[in-house]
Amino acid sequence: MEQLLMLLVLFAALFALAYAALNFFLVRKLKEGNDRMQEIAAAIREGANAFIRYEYKIVAIIGVVIAGILGIVISWETMIAFLIGAIMSSSAGFVGMKIATYANVRVAKTADETRNTGKTLKVAFRGGSVMGLCVAGFALLGIFIVYMIFGLGEGMLLLDAQGNIPTNINPITQQHYSLSLILSGYALGCSVIAMFNRVGGGIYTKAADMGADLVGKTEAHIPEDDPRNPATIADNVGDNVGDVAGLGSDLLESYVGAIMSCAILAIEIFTHNTFASTTLYAKMVAFPMLFAAIGLFGCIAGISFPLIKKKLSDNPHLELNLATWISAGVTIIFGFLLCWFLFEGEADEQLKTADFAIGKISPWVAAAIGIVAGILIGIVSEYYTSYDYKPTKAIAQASKEGSALTVTQGMATGMISCMLPVIILGIAIYLCFVVGGMYGVGCGAMGMLSFVAATVSVDTYGPISDNAGGIAEMSGLDKEVRSITDKLDSVGNTTAAIGKGFAIGSAALATVSMLSSYMYSFIEIETLILNLFSKDVLVGAIVGAALPFMFSGMLINAVAKAARKMVSEVRRQFTEMPGILTGETRPDYKTCITISSQGALKEMVLPALISIAFPVLCGFIFGAYFVGGVLFGATVSAIMLAIYTGNAGGAWDNAKKYIEAGGVEGCGKGSPAHDAAIVGDTVGDPLKDTVGPSLDILIKIMSTVSLVCVVVFNQFNLMTLLGAA
Repeated sequence: MEQLLMLLVLFAALFALAYAALNFFLVRKLKEGNDRMQEIAAAIREGANAFIRYEYKIVAIIGVVIAGILGIVISWETMIAFLIGAIMSSSAGFVGMKIATYANVRVAKTADETRNTGKTLKVAFRGGSVMGLCVAGFALLGIFIVYMIFGLGEGMLLLDAQGNIPTNINPITQQHYSLSLILSGYALGCSVIAMFNRVGGGIYTKAADMGADLVGKTEAHIPEDDPRNPATIADNVGDNVGDVAGLGSDLLESYVGAIMSCAILAIEIFTHNTFASTTLYAKMVAFPMLFAAIGLFGCIAGISFPLIKKKLSDNPHLELNLATWISAGVTIIFGFLLCWFLFEGEADEQLKTADFAIGKISPWVAAAIGIVAGILIGIVSEYYTSYDYKPTKAIAQASKEGSALTVTQGMATGMISCMLPVIILGIAIYLCFVVGGMYGVGCGAMGMLSFVAATVSVDTYGPISDNAGGIAEMSGLDKEVRSITDKLDSVGNTTAAIGKGFAIGSAALATVSMLSSYMYSFIEIETLILNLFSKDVLVGAIVGAALPFMFSGMLINAVAKAARKMVSEVRRQFTEMPGILTGETRPDYKTCITISSQGALKEMVLPALISIAFPVLCGFIFGAYFVGGVLFGATVSAIMLAIYTGNAGGAWDNAKKYIEAGGVEGCGKGSPAHDAAIVGDTVGDPLKDTVGPSLDILIKIMSTVSLVCVVVFNQFNLMTLLGAA
């Protein structure tokens, strides 16, 4: 039955991709606007295409090397699964970037033509839906392919005559490996692409954004996205390669990581004979994939709501929230039916041996807890980042006293904002564990991202709207057009912060689940214990806790290095070509695009490789327990750091927009308070769009690569060789 139900996964994936293709076509059919708008849009599209081509060439070389190593050290199946994951993640990022570069100018045209927020929102959201549907569609398609080829086709999912999970042997290392390592390879392929897309795109977009703001807005006092600013095209290109392509690969990786962590843990639990029912084993492996398929159908319903609704209100936040709530509601209802019928017939005694505390609905309850926790974390993120609430308004008020207090107030807000999400996460982990053991924790992660297509659609609409505002400004369209796009963009900043909350929350749950699978791989007892006070684990935890800070510092340095070059170039052009500011001379946009591209491509490699190499090197030197400590410490510190950077950056950005909207009496664009708010926004840019989103990938890629390699470095490490272990 489980094998037949897996066809539901294929159908959901193909249905989502077909719907994405339809929306892509409908967006392309819309008018682009006047010649000037088309020219600007073409320049943005050309810059984004050029960067993604160069980035993917570099990533392809690194990916092939990693795949080759996996093929030699682990298995050829893991290598193939890795490549499938990389292809799926790359495809989602590329398609999302393409639609964003087509949708931006059409959103600006719709705003100019209709002067209606609701109609403009519909176009922006339709463009964003292509990214969301592709993320879930490509992810599930890859999962189905890997499951069918290796799980069923090669017989690695089916039990042998003795009722054990079959394993193969690597001819070089002589190590046994099961389906769990192959599934980990798929997740690792998605993670590697996500890391490079997030880091590379994040460096690109923030270098351009900081250069454009620091010189254009605060020194030359020209409007945001003014065509006289040489960095403005690069800034708009960055929105597409960082906030769209990077976002898509990031959330696809999170989605796959959540699903795979749950399925892998089921395999590891059964391998270690903690329960005996073979039918229950197959159902536990299939459940996260089937639940994700149900969630995707729920997302299709939620995404369709604002698209088929005849008239959208002028409240974009309400409309986008409705799309998300419908997706979550449908997922919860039909997920319950799936769980009820899937686990029907399993004896209560068998369910209890699998830690199902409340019977056959235990996985559904855990998934529902994850969904509720994700929504609550999103609400907290909204409170701390939206200018409708006190924290962001306080930052805007502090800007009247100068940039120092703006930065100070934003830092305080970001730090304070960590507590509530962490409490919610802690409660969610505890409840999921009580309901379904560690498998329940994995179900919680999977549930939190089960409606990822809707959240990514909402997230992607933001940078599309931001780009539309830039095109409107550079094309000299009416100020009313820019006010519409600014309203959409402001809501997009809040939805992006909510999406980042979902990503880090699910990353925490998935990493805990993956850490359990990691421990099962080398601990031969049923009760998993990672003794924090053993020397290896304790030192590893301390080192691991420092790693996210070093990683974040490297990313901020990379952004700052590229931004300094951008600032110097913009100042040079203003000085050497004074006709730019009078509108008599056209700026040199191409040089600024080149600076951002070269800076991003050069600086993205080292941080990304560290996330992969660090746990592997630690494993081959110090052994499996040390790496367990590293994973524990890195996960704990990365959660705090990701929440802090995401919320602080979002609050600084919206504090600036609050001043621009006239929220602070006597202050507006060009005022000293606005200049101070721009400085705060600039400080927050690399935090919220480069550091924060990369941290959730960091902890998942570390746990995944550790799980893949532990079968080797558990026995072959320097400490064991020296007899010190």
